[in-house]
Amino acid sequence: MNHLRNVTGRAARGAAVAAALLAAGQPLTGQAQELRGPIGGRAETAPPQAAPAQPAGPRAMSESVAAIVNDEIISTYDLGQRMRLLIATSGVQPTEQTLPQFQREALISLVDERLQLQELRRQEREQKIDLVASDEEVNQELAEMAQQNNMRAEQFVAALRGQGIGSETLHQQIRAQISWQRWIRGRYGSRLRIGEDQISATLQRLQAAASKPQYQVSEVFIDANRVGGMQTAVQGAAQLVQQMQQGAPFPAVARQFSASATAAAGGDAGWISPGEMPPEVDAALEQLRPGQLSQPIPVRDGVYIVYLRDKRSGGAATLVNLKQAAVPLAAGATAGDEAAAKVKLEAIRAAATGCGDLETVAGRTQGVVAGDLGEAELADLAPAFRQAAEGLQVGQISEPIRTSAGLHLLAVCGKRGAGEEAIDRDQIENRLYGQQLSMIARRYMRDLRNSATIETR
Repeated sequence: MNHLRNVTGRAARGAAVAAALLAAGQPLTGQAQELRGPIGGRAETAPPQAAPAQPAGPRAMSESVAAIVNDEIISTYDLGQRMRLLIATSGVQPTEQTLPQFQREALISLVDERLQLQELRRQEREQKIDLVASDEEVNQELAEMAQQNNMRAEQFVAALRGQGIGSETLHQQIRAQISWQRWIRGRYGSRLRIGEDQISATLQRLQAAASKPQYQVSEVFIDANRVGGMQTAVQGAAQLVQQMQQGAPFPAVARQFSASATAAAGGDAGWISPGEMPPEVDAALEQLRPGQLSQPIPVRDGVYIVYLRDKRSGGAATLVNLKQAAVPLAAGATAGDEAAAKVKLEAIRAAATGCGDLETVAGRTQGVVAGDLGEAELADLAPAFRQAAEGLQVGQISEPIRTSAGLHLLAVCGKRGAGEEAIDRDQIENRLYGQQLSMIARRYMRDLRNSATIETR
């Protein structure tokens, strides 16, 4: 069975976000704000030091120390460059309110990448193997990003430079991401087994939930432990909601700010049923209409933002797929006109074998129109159509039905309870595999942060 590959949270999303580089973002201007709140590990906070104002040119930034991670320095130049990259790829506009969030997220990302590369180099020394991606692998990944934008790598780098972002900034991010993703997948993915009992239990739960409403959801999850506490997570989520309401693309925001395993897919969580997400999220989804964005939803370990893309009824509703052949008739048509129309439709009904050839047969008769009515809930149909559809089996064609618009033949091409789509066991396995590998990766990073000495300035 094929397992999901984009399953390591932030380690998986570099290639996806880079494709958005040309669609949004402006060079960072103004003065970076002081980072507020811890970022994990044994943080030793030095006196605040604001980064200097940044002109458009990437190397005009004066450098000082923004943070030290196990004696390895992150400079204010590194921090400013990463902020520019976040702005360019998230679609969130830099304002006085959002700059601290950009700075916090940029510094957290840089700290995580330093910890990841330090761990990989330690493993390289112990195991005598190469784990950190080579320049050739980084350049290949960059070339693929450029191709996604219908550009050559040189043009892509020039586009970065035009937004004040040095190419080395993206190189460093790519190197850490693909190296860490490969390490997590290689170390844990090959040993991770999803048992048939897990698949069966999930399948039974999904089948039991088929009678409940189902929601097509995109999500952003702000991990409170990662950003320095629940208050910071709530404030950051509120700023992201405001930016998305003003036009920032949800997928780009999710890729850059979400700690969920769905971040690499732009936050796409697919179709979910009540019980698959925290109760607080379920309660919020019940109040949303398709196309609506939620306010921040605090849960036990962080804050969710959800976007309800679509909603469908549970299995208690019956869905029917219909086709029709009809003769248009005014409400005041004569008895003779109605009789002539009925003769035409009865002939079609006798000649057609079902949905497969109804339109073809009807097309041979002058004055008859035919077409596919698609799928609809039985309860939403006009009374005459609903009565006919209730009594027909799949493949059967009704007797002529009179409505104010004309005389109709109705064919039932499909009938099912809402939520009865086939549930693929491979998809269930892939989803469980991705969730578990993502959880392992998050715990690994938590342990690295807790054991590290991290000083922010």
